[in-house]
Amino acid sequence: MSSSVLYDAPGPKARVRNLVYTVIGSLAVVGLVAFAVYRLQAKGQLDADVWNIFNNAGVRTNLRNGVLTTLQVFAVAGALSLAIGLLLAVARLSEHKPVRWFATGFIELFRAIPLLITIYALWVLFLTYKKDLGVVGDNTAFWALVVGLSVYNGAVQAEVFRAGINAVPRGQVEAAYALGLRKYQVMTTLLVPQAVRAMLPTMISQLVVTLKDTSLGYIITYGELLFAARTMANNIIVNGENPFTAVTIVVGAIYIAMCLALSSVASWLERRGRRSKKGVTVASSTEVAEAPVIPGSP
Repeated sequence: MSSSVLYDAPGPKARVRNLVYTVIGSLAVVGLVAFAVYRLQAKGQLDADVWNIFNNAGVRTNLRNGVLTTLQVFAVAGALSLAIGLLLAVARLSEHKPVRWFATGFIELFRAIPLLITIYALWVLFLTYKKDLGVVGDNTAFWALVVGLSVYNGAVQAEVFRAGINAVPRGQVEAAYALGLRKYQVMTTLLVPQAVRAMLPTMISQLVVTLKDTSLGYIITYGELLFAARTMANNIIVNGENPFTAVTIVVGAIYIAMCLALSSVASWLERRGRRSKKGVTVASSTEVAEAPVIPGSP
């Protein structure tokens, strides 16, 4: 018997089949993990001497500095990408053709160019015209990474904002115009708040991508977490080998922890937004509306 119009509850045979697939899949995953652990043990990557390097104060300091640098880039690039995305989305919905064409061209251009090429080109540009760009100073790699992440993720966020704005029912917009609101008032008080609330999970997902893409800074020798880890692994020798595997596992775990923390913040904001949702309370059928007061009536 169907439990939903869109979903058929599995029957006895389907439940048994799903159980068998689940067991087989779980055993396969466990087998792969066991094989990986066995190979790491055979190569000596699980020896105590290899992992003892993380008890060194210098190693922990390098990892901490790499995490702080990564979060610094992410904070600036994430805020700028949201601002750029909102501006581009509004511009693409503009009634003025030059503004709409410029926004569309900007979005399509930076979505099409690989992010690594954008970052590298900006780095070369800032190095070449370093004296002319006084605002860059000595942080050419930092600004190349921040600007590259901002324009690319801003172009993606613009499409997210635009989808959220277009998802608002047209009747609400027409009602707002009927009340005499101007276009910027409709956009700021009606469309953008609802778009942000509706597209918040997608926006946070793109911010997670921004956080992970900060690792591209190692290409331009910026001292973020991945570059710090690679430099550290190159300079440490344990049992005649560089501990690349151990450092990679630890750095990967740090990236996973940061992304999970950001996703948790997104879930908290989403729950808070649902609780704070305000609306008009509809009177119950037992309540009787008061008679309207007519001027001049007794």
